[in-house]
Amino acid sequence: METQERIPQTPPIIAPLGIDVPRVLWSVMIPAYNCSKYLTETINSVLLQDLGADIMQIEVIDDCSTDDDVQRLVETVGKGRVSYYRQKENVGSLRNFETCINRARGKYIHLLHGDDRVLPGYYAGIQNEFDLLPEAGAVYSAWRTIDEHGNIVAERAEPVKDAAILEQSLLKLARLNLIQYVSITVKREVYEKVGSFYAARYGEDWLMWVTISKHFPIVFLPKTFAEYRLHKTSISSDSLLSGEHFVDIKKIFSLTKPLLPPDRQKEVILYARKDYAYYSLQLTSDLWHSIKKTKPVLRQITGLLNFYVDAHILKGIGHLLSWLAKDELRKLILFKKEEPDNS
Repeated sequence: METQERIPQTPPIIAPLGIDVPRVLWSVMIPAYNCSKYLTETINSVLLQDLGADIMQIEVIDDCSTDDDVQRLVETVGKGRVSYYRQKENVGSLRNFETCINRARGKYIHLLHGDDRVLPGYYAGIQNEFDLLPEAGAVYSAWRTIDEHGNIVAERAEPVKDAAILEQSLLKLARLNLIQYVSITVKREVYEKVGSFYAARYGEDWLMWVTISKHFPIVFLPKTFAEYRLHKTSISSDSLLSGEHFVDIKKIFSLTKPLLPPDRQKEVILYARKDYAYYSLQLTSDLWHSIKKTKPVLRQITGLLNFYVDAHILKGIGHLLSWLAKDELRKLILFKKEEPDNS
C-alpha cells in the first residue's frame, strides 16, 4: 500500500472483485495489532464454527504487530486453515480495516477484531437472517462486553424477542450506537457502495452503521452471539484515557447530521450528544474507581464541559472533583506523616 494519510478524510473506495477472483459466501477478516494475548481465543471462536474453505475465508490482517510473532501464532492455531497477511508498514486501524475489506472474497464480511470473539451460533444465525431477508445490507446480533480476562462486564441488547429489520434504523442508530464491530456482518456490495471507514480513530464505526442504514435495511438478531473486549491497550481505552474521544465524536456528529432528514437533525444530534455525555460521565466514574489517577479524570472532565453540560453532568462532575480533592488531601496527609522531623 502506498503511503497515505492514516485517517482518511473521505470514505476509501472498495472496488468490486474481478471476475477471475474465486468467491466464497463468508469472509471472516481479523484485523490485528499488538493483541496477540487474545488472538488465539479470537481465531478459535471462529474455527469452532468453520463452514469449510470453500464457503468461509478466514484471514488475519496484521498491522505490523511488535508484541509477538503473529504469523507463527496464526500458523500454529489455524493449522493451515487461517490465512495470514502482514502490512508492509504500520498503517493504522482504519487503513487496516480497508485492507481487510478489499481482500475479502465473500458475499458477507465479518470484521472481527483480534481481541474480540464470537459465540457458537453466530455465523449460522446471521446467515439465516440474510436468507430470510435478502434485501438486508447488514445483520447484527446482541452483544456483550468482556474484560481482559473474559469476564462479562456489560450486556447490550434491545428488548425484542424476534429478529427483524430495525425500524427507523437511521434515526435510532444516529441517536445511539447500538452496534459493535464484532456483532455485525455487512454484505461486500454494501461496502462497495458506501466505502470503508474514515474520519476518526474513535467512533468511525458509529458513522459507518448510520451511513449503511441510510441506504440499506439492517436486521437485528436478539441473541447474544458476540463479545467485545475492553482492555487497557485497546483503541477505545486509549482514546478514553487521553480524552481524544470527545474530539472524534464531535466530528462524527458533524458528518452524521447531513445524513438525517432536515427536520430531525437538531433533535437527533442533541439527543446523541446528551446520551454520549452521560455515557462518558459513567465511564469517567468507573475510570476513577479502577485506576485512581487524577490526570486522566481531569482530561475527561475538561472534555465533558466542552462537549455537553446540564444539571446531571454538573452534579456528576461535582462528585468526581470531590473524590479527587479527598484523594489529594489523603496523599498530602500521608506525605506529611512520612516527612522527617528536622526540628
